[in-house]
Amino acid sequence: MKHLKKIVILSTVLVALSSCTNGNEKADGYGNFEATEIVISAENNGKIMQFNLDEGSVLKKNTFIGYIDTIPLSLKREQLVISKSIIASKSKSVLSQVAVLNAKLESAIITKNRIENLLKDNAATQKQLDDVSGEINIIKQQISSVEFQNTPIINEYKNIDIQLQQLNDQILKSKIINPVNGTVLTKYAEQNEITAFGKPLYKIADLNTMQLRVYVSETQLSSVQIGQKVTVKIDDANGMKSYTGTVSWVASEAEFTPKIIQTKEERIALVYAVKIDVENDGGLKIGMPAEMWLQK
Repeated sequence: MKHLKKIVILSTVLVALSSCTNGNEKADGYGNFEATEIVISAENNGKIMQFNLDEGSVLKKNTFIGYIDTIPLSLKREQLVISKSIIASKSKSVLSQVAVLNAKLESAIITKNRIENLLKDNAATQKQLDDVSGEINIIKQQISSVEFQNTPIINEYKNIDIQLQQLNDQILKSKIINPVNGTVLTKYAEQNEITAFGKPLYKIADLNTMQLRVYVSETQLSSVQIGQKVTVKIDDANGMKSYTGTVSWVASEAEFTPKIIQTKEERIALVYAVKIDVENDGGLKIGMPAEMWLQK
């Protein structure tokens, strides 16, 4: 009976020791979750006429959010369209003069050919040929002069075309279109506010996949490879909650241990940063601390 009692006590001690050993195990890395945050800024100046956005909203890429007042740009565009029409009429007038001169030139060339044929039969004089040749040269000079007058008109026409393209681009950029899939983290502007080019409107990040940045020592570095599966643990009401993560980046250079490591020995050590991609089930937040455990 005593022998059986000793066996039970010994078994209990061994289990307790085993539990203490597991509880004292250290993770292979510690860090915090982060995500790629993008600040969306205004691409035009003016009053925000519509801005359908709330913090925490989940947006898809190319979602229409709102727009900045485009009335001044539209009015300027109408002015340029009218100016373009006026310049086009000027150019048309010049080109009609060129057409008339080309018709005269064609007629003069026909007359010259006829005189040359008559001259062969002694039915015309050299003076007649010289006169028509001189007339042809004068018409050609007139054509060149008129075409030269049209050059600045054409350049002005092209310049207005470029201005119209710029205005169309500005009007297009007055629309606030969400560029990426993600969750709105911060809202910086409100409807009816005046904004300016480059002024932040909101901050967005894709939280479907979070990145855990941890730091490992030089001795651990050989055990970490890109694409490797690891276990990530966070604090949970029932103890620790585990996720499966994938190593996506390993720093090529060492750095001093960040301040999140508290002991003096660890603070003075050189470590390597590692990023781990973790699928977010909604429980992971930016800045949340976590542990990395290498799967052995």
